[in-house]
Amino acid sequence: MISRRLALICAATLLAAPTALAASQKDVLHLYTSHGMVTIQLRPDLAPKTVKQIETLTKQGFYNGLKFHRVIAGFMAQTGDPTGTGAGGSKLPNVPGEFNKANFGRGSVGMARTSDPNSGNSQFFICFADSSFLDGKYTNFGQVIHGMKVVDEIKKGAPGTGTVTDPDIIVKMVMAADDHK
Repeated sequence: MISRRLALICAATLLAAPTALAASQKDVLHLYTSHGMVTIQLRPDLAPKTVKQIETLTKQGFYNGLKFHRVIAGFMAQTGDPTGTGAGGSKLPNVPGEFNKANFGRGSVGMARTSDPNSGNSQFFICFADSSFLDGKYTNFGQVIHGMKVVDEIKKGAPGTGTVTDPDIIVKMVMAADDHK
């Protein structure tokens, strides 16, 4: 009797595994640089409109080849601007700020914006270290769950401005569920 129950439990677990894997990859990004892969868990529970925008742009291949144009040692690496200047964005409409109580700690992913709180579009940043002074002022929409050593290798910019000469790029950014390498 116990063997039969164990067999049924094992069979049910094996049948459910692909579904669980697909569900676990639903809100996960793979960001590839020349240094390796970064895995980012998106947080639609914190910022649903921002996550939808990032997912849409990712599925369009928008981020592929874009530069890390602003990288400040000890603070963050910023990307997502097709002009590479920090002034560009996508053709999609801006996303309203979805400020939340999530802490901007090491590996947090936030939506970049201008002084207008509702100007988030395509640019985002990954924090190298605690940046809790951003809490509630910027939209926190994700967390690096693997590959912070890769993020740490991103070429740093000039002190003060963070402007990078010959910057690293996003080789490819895809939704984990669509990543066939």
